Amino acid sequence: MTERGFIAQLQGYGLTTAEIHFYRPDAPSLLQLFVWQEYDLAPDFPVLFDFLDHWRREIEAALHSVRIEHDRLIRPAEWRAVDGVISLP
Repeated sequence: MTERGFIAQLQGYGLTTAEIHFYRPDAPSLLQLFVWQEYDLAPDFPVLFDFLDHWRREIEAALHSVRIEHDRLIRPAEWRAVDGVISLP
């Protein structure tokens, strides 16, 4: 886990995975899949919706459906502040 990801989790973000099904103009009978994963805030998913807005503007592919999975990896019961320092020899 990167430091950026850990800090995002402490701020309430959870790991969001989206399965994006789409059609390309050159193969309209072929349903294709793109998997996207990023830290995001449920239930509004601002990062995902920013990405989907970018997709609609910049990518020549028609969206068919989007399936979203979300999990907060660090929960309040698992994280608590501790005062103290442990020194290792």
